[in-house]
Amino acid sequence: MGNADPRNLSDAHTRMPSLRGRKAVITGGTTGIGRAIGVLLASEGVEVFTCGRNERHLADALERIREVGEGAGISVDLAEKGGVDRFFAEAEERLGAYDIAVINAAIPVDGVTSTSEEDARYAIETDFTAYILGAYKAAKHMQDKGDIILIGSMSAHSLSGESAIYGGIKLGVAGFAEALRKELGNKGIKVGLVEPGLTGADFQYPQIPADEQREMINAEEMLRAEDIAVAVHYMLTQPRRTVVQQLTISQRVSQ
Repeated sequence: MGNADPRNLSDAHTRMPSLRGRKAVITGGTTGIGRAIGVLLASEGVEVFTCGRNERHLADALERIREVGEGAGISVDLAEKGGVDRFFAEAEERLGAYDIAVINAAIPVDGVTSTSEEDARYAIETDFTAYILGAYKAAKHMQDKGDIILIGSMSAHSLSGESAIYGGIKLGVAGFAEALRKELGNKGIKVGLVEPGLTGADFQYPQIPADEQREMINAEEMLRAEDIAVAVHYMLTQPRRTVVQQLTISQRVSQ
C-alpha cells in the first residue's frame, strides 16, 4: 500500500484477521486437499489436529505440517462406529478449545449399478454421515464463536450417471451447508462451503495416476490441492461480520 496514510487504509481494504494462535481440526488431512489445508494453516500460526485412515500418510503429513508449524493427529476411520467421536474427543484433549473445523474426509464411489451395497453404505458413512456428525461435534464444542468449512465438490452441479451416489451426496452436503449457516449464524459460528473442481490428489487414483495428474496440472486442466487450501484461507481471513457462503473453484481448461 506504499506510503498511504494509515488512517485511510480502511477505505481501500477491509481488515483481515490474523490466524495466528487459532486451533483447527481437519478431517481427512493426511493427503490431497486436507493435507494442503493443514500445511497452509500451520504456516499461518494455526495449531492443527487431523486424521486419516493410513498411518504412513498420517506420519508424512504431520512431518510436513511440523516443518512449518504445530500439528498432531490420529489414524481413524470416520465411517466406523465411534470413529467421529474418537477423533473429536482426541482433538479436544490435544487442543483444548478449537475454533476452526474443516470437514473434508471423503472417498470416491461409482454409480449405483456399478457399486456394491457394502461400498455404497461405506461411502455414505464417510462422505455424508461423518460430515453431519463432524459439524455437529464442532458446533457443540465452539458454542458461540468459530468457523466450520465443509469441502464439497462441483460434482454437485454436474451430475452424471456415473456420479449418482457421489454427486448426490455432495448435493446433499451443499444443502446441509446452507441450512447450517442459517442455523449457526446467530450463534456466532460461520459456515462456508468450498466446492473444488477436478483436483490432483490420491483421491483420483487409479483412474488418474500421478504422472497424468502432473501433466493435467501443467496443462491447466486440473487444480492443485494448494489452490483449494488458499480458498479456505480466504474464507478464514474475512471479518467476523462477513460470511463467504460458497466458493466454487474450477480448472481453467475444461476437458
